[in-house]
Amino acid sequence: MFTSVLMIEKALTSADVEFVTTLHGEEPVTFRVLLQPRGDQADRLLRAIDDVALGEIDDAAREGDVPEGEDATGPARKALGVSLTALRAAGCEASGQLIEDHPLDALKQLVDEANADEVIVLTDPHYVEEFFHRDWASRARHKVGVPVLKLFSHTED
Repeated sequence: MFTSVLMIEKALTSADVEFVTTLHGEEPVTFRVLLQPRGDQADRLLRAIDDVALGEIDDAAREGDVPEGEDATGPARKALGVSLTALRAAGCEASGQLIEDHPLDALKQLVDEANADEVIVLTDPHYVEEFFHRDWASRARHKVGVPVLKLFSHTED
């Protein structure tokens, strides 16, 4: 059984589920999912810059309306539940948890605990963080000791 630790920041779409569950062909996969609720105001600025870089000016203007901190925990739990249900419906074993602080420490601990074969970081593009190699995938490559795959999440249309 192949074990993947999947770091996400929002609910998986059906396209995301299909993509990650078919990466290893017919080999059975167990997913251990980590989801971090939305961050603080500094993160909001970076998200707004990313929205502008993508030409999504309206989304940048609405960043202040997105729940953060404790207000984001309920929606995050729901997103995690939706994601786990979708992975299981695709025939995979899946468990998950929310991470509050220090996502890379939690990732390292889970990789070690689960004896994971890989890490998949599935997020929206974060151009500012990626440019400076401060995104989760770039930082995880130096910390976890297993291959780290960076994928961009899909949106449901």
